[in-house]
Amino acid sequence: MPTSPTSGIPRGGPPLTEDEAEDLLRCICFKTGPPRTVGVELEWLVHELRDPRQPVPPGRLAAAIDTVRALPLVSALTFEPGGQLELSSPPAASLMECLDALAADLRAVRGTLAPLGLGLSGYGVDPWHAPRARVLHEPRYDAMEIALGRTGPAGRAMMCESASVQICLDAGIDGPGPLGYRSRWRLAHLLGAVLVAAFANSPVHGGRSTGWRSTRQLLWTELDPERALAPSPDGEPRAEWAAHVLDTPVMCVRTPNGPWAVPEGLTFRQWLRTGEPHRPTEDDLHYHLTTLFPPVRPRGHLELRMIDAQPGPDGWMVPVAVTTALFEDPKAAEAAHRAVLPLAARATPGPAPRNPLWRAAAREGLADPALHAAALAAFDAALEALPRIGASAEVVGAVAAFHDRYVVPGGSPADELQEVAS
Repeated sequence: MPTSPTSGIPRGGPPLTEDEAEDLLRCICFKTGPPRTVGVELEWLVHELRDPRQPVPPGRLAAAIDTVRALPLVSALTFEPGGQLELSSPPAASLMECLDALAADLRAVRGTLAPLGLGLSGYGVDPWHAPRARVLHEPRYDAMEIALGRTGPAGRAMMCESASVQICLDAGIDGPGPLGYRSRWRLAHLLGAVLVAAFANSPVHGGRSTGWRSTRQLLWTELDPERALAPSPDGEPRAEWAAHVLDTPVMCVRTPNGPWAVPEGLTFRQWLRTGEPHRPTEDDLHYHLTTLFPPVRPRGHLELRMIDAQPGPDGWMVPVAVTTALFEDPKAAEAAHRAVLPLAARATPGPAPRNPLWRAAAREGLADPALHAAALAAFDAALEALPRIGASAEVVGAVAAFHDRYVVPGGSPADELQEVAS
């Protein structure tokens, strides 16, 4: 389930035709079946323990990265271009299996970083250091910075200064009802706005208030709209997504030697038709998929990418528990659909975070009355469902505490971070 994009060179293979690419995308992006597994990708900013406002010198950060890489972890360990640490869990058969495995890995990582004077911070964007310098210099990230930089500084900020909680759930069954993949695809996009609002945690960037509760979502709206956003969720998911993938510009063309090419405006469909600079293969298509960054990304499973990193050592567990309960428990899924239905009229067709609903979620959060009402109903449904899907008393208690502290009064962690920063 959660995987990190490869940055390797094409493995070759026969050229791909346009029809073959469309068929392949329909098969690989929505793998249907009874929902069974959950996975999580956690991103963290690495900071100085003595004063998180002080930037970590590149040499110390590089040494820490080498030390952490030697740990025997269950999760896959990677680092983002700005040095953010990411743990990607393997697919787990239950919520608690996923939470327990990731929590154990996090304890090991923190235990290794602490003697080095370093720790992990959960913020959607770095509140103090902007711009962060890129510490990873690989062909993928060199190409990404060029491609995303064409629309302004948001791409670099997203690469180097942001962190998130990404939740991966099975696509669903090939049929009707709340567990059907069509319903889950639509729910992910409407509930996604509620998750942005409830878990917003990035109101400060580079030492200043931005006026947005989730500045991380603001950055997404400023990126290349075709690459960072998603098609309307109201159509047939397989067909809509396949067309979106093929009509999105290629970020880069990998080469065995030297820097990768960064064409401007060349869609994958055009690449298939022209065969220039070389005929694309299935491996090129798989790689192209890793360069698309919508809020909901189908990769066989559904990858929900819209949640800011959360404060505290275990704050990340709350959005994972809430989201899993609302998707995996049939009764809670029905309740979630009812809760978000009134929001559908504001989710105008087109790129998700640029529509009025997602902008309100990122800027106003749960101060928006409709989003607040949906969040209250969704959290109530999740709290009822968590014991049914095997959540521990500690996890249920953490969700209940978050509900009382933030959701009931219509706030989010962003409100407290704003007060501290000011």
